Amino acid sequence: MRLPNRLTLFLASHRFRPALLPTLGMIAFVALTLGLGNWQRHRAADKDELAAQFAAAANASPLDLVPGEADPSQLRFRTVRARGEYDAARQLFIDNKIHDGQAGYDVIAPLKLAGSERFVLVDRGWVAQGPRRAELPVVPPPTGMQTVIGRVNLPSKRYLELATERGTGPLWQNLDLARIGAATGLNLLPVIVEQTGPITSADSLVRTWPAPDLGADQNRSYMLQWYAFAALALILWLALNWRRRDGNDPA
Repeated sequence: MRLPNRLTLFLASHRFRPALLPTLGMIAFVALTLGLGNWQRHRAADKDELAAQFAAAANASPLDLVPGEADPSQLRFRTVRARGEYDAARQLFIDNKIHDGQAGYDVIAPLKLAGSERFVLVDRGWVAQGPRRAELPVVPPPTGMQTVIGRVNLPSKRYLELATERGTGPLWQNLDLARIGAATGLNLLPVIVEQTGPITSADSLVRTWPAPDLGADQNRSYMLQWYAFAALALILWLALNWRRRDGNDPA
C-alpha cells in the first residue's frame, strides 16, 4: 500500500528531535490556552445555571419582599410583592435609555417598605424624552400606600460614566445603588424591582423586561477557540520537530 510505504520511508529518513526552548514554549502556551478554555467553560456553565434559575423564577408565585427575612440579592429574577409608599421627592431618571429607536429615561422611584425604615428602588418603566432635554418628563409616582408587583434584578456593576458631574440631582447616567444611597441618604436594599403591576389606564410608562441575554453561547465559542489554539500549537510542535537524518544517524 502506498501510504504505509511513504510513512516507512519518512520514518527511515527522519527522526523526532524536539528542541528544548520551543518545547518549553509549546508547553507554556498549551497550558495557558487550556486554562483559558476551561475558564470559559466554567463561565458558560455558571450562565446556564443562572438561565435555569431565571426560567424557574419566572414561573414561581410572587413572594412578599420583607427586609431582614432573606438576602434580597438571592431573589434575583423572582417576582415579588412590595408594599409601601413612594418617596416622590427622590424619584430619579436614568439617562440614555432607548426604546424602539427613541431616546428616553428609566424612571426610578424609592419605595419605603411598610413597617420598615428601608427603601427599595422600583424601576417604574421607560418614558420618552421630551422636546427639550432641559425639561424632564412629569411622571409622579402614585401617592399613599401601594402594593407593587415586579421582578427582582441586580444593577450592572460595569458601566461607562459619560458625565461625572451628573448624579447629584434627579438625572443620573447609571443606576449605581451605592452612589444613589449616599446622595439621597436612603437606606436602600441591594436590589431593584422592575415593576410589572399594577398598571393603570393613565400610566404612560413602558414596561418591557426582556429575559437577560447571559451570553453562555459566546463563552462556549471562546472555549472552542482556546482549545483549538492549544491543539494547533501541539500539532505544529510535532510537525516541526522531525529532522532529516544525516549520514551518521542509524536508520
